[in-house]
Amino acid sequence: MRIIKEETVGLVIDIQERLLPHIHENEKLISNVSILLEGLKVLEVAVLITEQYRKGLGPTVVEVQEKLLHFNPLEKMTFSCCDDNGFIKELEKTHRKNVIICGIESHVCVLQTTIDLLAEGYQPLVVADCVSSRKQQDKEIAIERMRQEGAIITTYESILFELARVSGTDMFKLISKLVK
Repeated sequence: MRIIKEETVGLVIDIQERLLPHIHENEKLISNVSILLEGLKVLEVAVLITEQYRKGLGPTVVEVQEKLLHFNPLEKMTFSCCDDNGFIKELEKTHRKNVIICGIESHVCVLQTTIDLLAEGYQPLVVADCVSSRKQQDKEIAIERMRQEGAIITTYESILFELARVSGTDMFKLISKLVK
């Protein structure tokens, strides 16, 4: 199955100020997520963003906010984004079936959202180098579970080039610069 940008939306899950410092390799995560989001912007792929209990975990980190054309976070109290009616309504409005997922924590919100997206008929693409947890082992086990459930596991470079499809274009050149 090829992933086509016209059928795809991005999803940033809960990369928030008070949670990020506790995440394994958080600086690398932010660097990778920034590249992914810049690439999705170049490719004109819309991105949804969630925040888990903003009062307690703070807003989305500035580094992520700056990479988005439209920053309109959906606040949630549920672990799975799909258990929040506001999120589901926004996702349905996109009319996209593929959901590129980045965020934290892999073994909680990312995992539960991925499983629920599959149940709802969406195809989640979990970007392995753009998700993390407080503990590396939790991330590894969550990625394996998501793979077993039917999610596609990818990397930011792989998905960006797949969405770009051809070399030699201005879009391709911008993506190439981002990933180097």
